[in-house]
Amino acid sequence: MKMYTLTKITTIFYPSYLLGLILISFIFTACGVQNASEKRADKEMNESMPNPDKRTVNYLALGDSYTIGHSVCDTCNFPEQLKRQLLTHNFDEVDLQIIAVTGWTTEDLLNGIEEKAPAGARDLVTLLIGVNNQYQHKDFSKYEEEFVTLFEKAIAFAGNDKDRVVVVSIPDYAYTPFGQALPEPENISEELDRYNTYAKKVATESGVSFVDITDITRKGLNDPELVADDQLHPSEKAYAGFVERLLPVVLSKLRE
Repeated sequence: MKMYTLTKITTIFYPSYLLGLILISFIFTACGVQNASEKRADKEMNESMPNPDKRTVNYLALGDSYTIGHSVCDTCNFPEQLKRQLLTHNFDEVDLQIIAVTGWTTEDLLNGIEEKAPAGARDLVTLLIGVNNQYQHKDFSKYEEEFVTLFEKAIAFAGNDKDRVVVVSIPDYAYTPFGQALPEPENISEELDRYNTYAKKVATESGVSFVDITDITRKGLNDPELVADDQLHPSEKAYAGFVERLLPVVLSKLRE
């Protein structure tokens, strides 16, 4: 039998041994790169997919200065305060869109909705409109017609689910220093009662919630803190009172 010296054996087997180590190293490196790539892909996929356990509320608020919160801070109006309250009741996110401008009548709101063209079904829609129809002495029949159109649009924005819509009554500015400076402020209250009675009738006959907050604003003369610095619009405190009434109604809808 032919015998090899140790030197010859080392010479013969060393290249094969080295090649094996390189091959094993390559395999482990390739596996590591593949695993890292798979983990990144899984992470990106998970981030792009909706989380079924995440509770998000898509909220659309329609109105005028009483919705946008004229003369109070950007987060002091009632939709923003309602949003914050919902976040404390086990909702992870509230996507709020407000379509409202100071001075808007029902016609202006209809035009604003057409311009903004909000898309997608909403979990919650609030509608508060009409004070500028009264203030600008528009014909009441115009309010009747256009309020119904807005009401139907609100339901459509809620995915045709009437239980996701809330109509809010019009505040009474007669109980503010501005209102008291106008001739016969008691007539303002009577006219706004007519508007609110009609809005409530339309809502309740359709099975839609109507939340009356008008009496809160009628405390404005006895409690000046309910009136904003402009002496006309509700204050942050008044809007907090609105939310106190809205919250249980809204929570019952969102939890169904």
